[in-house]
Amino acid sequence: MAERAIIVHSLDHALTAAAAAAELGVPVTIASAPGAAAYLGAPWFRELLGLVAAAHPDVAMTGILDCADRPGHALAAVRAGLGRVRFTGRRATAEKLRAIAAATGAEIVTGRLSTLDLLDQADPASACRAWLAKGRTR
Repeated sequence: MAERAIIVHSLDHALTAAAAAAELGVPVTIASAPGAAAYLGAPWFRELLGLVAAAHPDVAMTGILDCADRPGHALAAVRAGLGRVRFTGRRATAEKLRAIAAATGAEIVTGRLSTLDLLDQADPASACRAWLAKGRTR
């Protein structure tokens, strides 16, 4: 199954995405909004992922905190223990961040992601189910 990330803006969004994944029996990638590291911070996102994992222990879940083009935020996220961090800055900087992240087992994600943003979804649960079902292999 190709990775299909869901951009969440709240704990409720993240729980909804995980519940849809549980219903379908598929993994889910919980992604923050673009640049969210600047205003939410890595500890908040780490806690969000922990709460979702505790509520849905049967779901294979990964998280990606978007740090935009700010290497300091990406480093803070790696130091905070996040396993996947999105960085959209210069390629040379991304390579340096990858080397640092690799030492902790973290991954720096660059490039485009296939995402569903729950911000303006009238029915987030239905949107999540439809989005995750599209990526299932039969």
